Amino acid sequence: MDFKDYYKILGVAKTASTDEIKKAYRKLAMKYHPDRNPDNKAYEDKFKELTEANEVLSDPEKRKKYDTLGSNWKQYANAGSGFGGAGQGGYHFSGDMNDLFGNVGGFSDFFESFFGGGGFRSAGGRSPFGGARTRAQRGSDYESTLNITLEEAHRGGERQLKVDGKKIKVKITPGIQEGKRLRLKGMGAQGKSGGERGDLYLKIHITDHPWFERKGDDLYFNLNVDLYSAVLGGKEKIETIDGKRLMVSIDKGTDSGTSLRLRGMGMAKADNPNSRGDLFVKVVINVPKKLSKKEIELFEELRELKK
Repeated sequence: MDFKDYYKILGVAKTASTDEIKKAYRKLAMKYHPDRNPDNKAYEDKFKELTEANEVLSDPEKRKKYDTLGSNWKQYANAGSGFGGAGQGGYHFSGDMNDLFGNVGGFSDFFESFFGGGGFRSAGGRSPFGGARTRAQRGSDYESTLNITLEEAHRGGERQLKVDGKKIKVKITPGIQEGKRLRLKGMGAQGKSGGERGDLYLKIHITDHPWFERKGDDLYFNLNVDLYSAVLGGKEKIETIDGKRLMVSIDKGTDSGTSLRLRGMGMAKADNPNSRGDLFVKVVINVPKKLSKKEIELFEELRELKK
């Protein structure tokens, strides 16, 4: 398993700020996003790689761990020290997570091995069926993180995972929220002396989206508008979370920071998937930086007219 250089993947320096990292991610993710490149496996793989790099470098704790261990990460793994200990008395599998449990987290094997996101650890303390060794003991519960995209969180769907060689399907309900815990009964550790298996708990983590920000059931989107359209009015094309393309009208004299509300174009609501939140479009006016001599002269004339 090769080391992944997340800085190189995003094209940023190791000294890059969090804002610079997120900006680089958004720029590249918009280019390689699967919705804009349907049926292109190479672009889909590139997008997943970018999302993984952003997940690490935009998180201070993950970034610190990544920078500290670096390309020497295998030495720590082989020593059995692990990267995501389960806590005192907990269970932690220190081998190849993909062999035993499959790639649960959704990221690369390198990510899962480095951060332990794809392995399982015990979700509780001792078995409630403790006592003599000959008594049936229920197996420990496992817990892990399931990474999904914002699109998956909106539309719902299924993920196929592998646990102890068995393929299982995990249902993702439309509108699912960050941090939601899913319980898969009987998919935890094997019981002892005939005891039943424990359960598997998956915590939902929704990865950053390159252009949408989620707040509850609403979505927020920055729409870049050129100066001329802001002054004279016009129309701009946007794409919703479910891939629909809409034309948004820009009124004459629109100020930068103006918010447009598109009702029912946000996230599906978990309690009623047929109902949706709203999409708030924030107008961001792009001031032209490179002007021709003629354009400068015209702007000078306009300024004189305003006096």
